[in-house]
Amino acid sequence: MRIKLLYLLCTIMVFGSDVMLLKKYKDQNIRGWVMSEKLDGVRAYWDGRHLLTRKGNIIYAPKWFLAKYPPFAIDGELWSKRGDFEHIASIVRDKVPGKGWREIRHYIFDVPNAKGDLLKRLTTLHPYEGDVIYIIPQYPVHSKKELMDFLKEVEAKGGEGVVVRDPKARYERKRSDRILKVKSFVDDECEVVGYTKGRGKYEGLVGALKCRLKSGKTIKLGSGLKKMDRIHPPKIGDIVTFNYNSLTKNGLPRFPVFLRVREKNKVQHSK
Repeated sequence: MRIKLLYLLCTIMVFGSDVMLLKKYKDQNIRGWVMSEKLDGVRAYWDGRHLLTRKGNIIYAPKWFLAKYPPFAIDGELWSKRGDFEHIASIVRDKVPGKGWREIRHYIFDVPNAKGDLLKRLTTLHPYEGDVIYIIPQYPVHSKKELMDFLKEVEAKGGEGVVVRDPKARYERKRSDRILKVKSFVDDECEVVGYTKGRGKYEGLVGALKCRLKSGKTIKLGSGLKKMDRIHPPKIGDIVTFNYNSLTKNGLPRFPVFLRVREKNKVQHSK
């Protein structure tokens, strides 16, 4: 028992956030790269023995879920369907795994320690594909137009965006310029500092969140709030994620939309 506990502690200390992270697409030359849908799930790294968050915390998956996992590292997303992040996080954050795990699959985008290029690395996982483990399809990119068309297709279905990767690049345990996220909208975070009262059908509920940006300026977040968010809104001091499509001349986000409350040292949304 002591040896197992020591192993877990060492794994967390060594692993930490030592995983590949994405940079933003800014019209770089991506011809010859591959693209895939960016899944709006919970990042999960299997080190060969334990399932970990990107911060190195243990994810308490059921034994049946991990029964056919490989003896080597794989990196991916715990995911169910588009627009389901809060539900996914509520399932995988529990220390006592529940029935909700039946809805979850582990979608893999890399095999960090395997040899060869990305596609060859992923082939080493083929014998382990099944009810739990899925390999995220990678499609070749021939032009920027092809990438943008794929992005529109993904977003039209409610997807978060697209990931483009240099298939010849090795797995880098840092924020890499060989793997980029592509979105029509920009994500940002702000601190909840107050609320406005709801009107009409939202009478008696929260109408919008008053949020302080990193610049110190304040905005209101009403779009994107679900009814439960208005009944039980994020707490004062919570950090929330929102997206927007551009900035005004005064540097304020245009058409901001609430997405979620940032998780606190438990399960973290992938970046």
